[in-house]
Amino acid sequence: MIARPMLATIFIAQGAKNLRDPEPALPAATQFSEQFGPMLQKRVPSLPSDPATLVRINAGVQLGAGLALATGRFPRLASVVLLGSLLPTTLAGHPYWRTDDPAQRSAQRVQAMKNVGMAGGLLLAAVDTEGKPGLSWRTRRAAKDARRATRTAKREARMTARRAKSGLSHRISS
Repeated sequence: MIARPMLATIFIAQGAKNLRDPEPALPAATQFSEQFGPMLQKRVPSLPSDPATLVRINAGVQLGAGLALATGRFPRLASVVLLGSLLPTTLAGHPYWRTDDPAQRSAQRVQAMKNVGMAGGLLLAAVDTEGKPGLSWRTRRAAKDARRATRTAKREARMTARRAKSGLSHRISS
């Protein structure tokens, strides 16, 4: 009950901040756009290439999915969406492998690992069914119930046929 809102807070706060003011995220978004933009454009031609627009789209996704996760509205879907937005955010915002300064490299590594930890939390939230049976369990249960109902119907049909046959033979012999 409290874990999801706690996990969602960073996405809500950062999403709102970057939606209002995308400027601080523009250098990372520009670098990400230059590196991955052509590949993404091939797969999703309608995706904008402007870094400011990409920051705002990502911010809107994080804000919306963060609010959904925090309020319990489609929490599994919201977790998957946040997980999908976390990957480019981490790659763009914390490329510690490109930094030469040891102090900055260490700080960026910590931020990247924090995001990896959040990704783990989002994975857990994505598979959490709140104690309710998941879709695969319900599917297996429905199949088992259908097989049981089929066996019962066959048994009842055989019994009815036997009764009808014995009733018919009793009438013929009388």
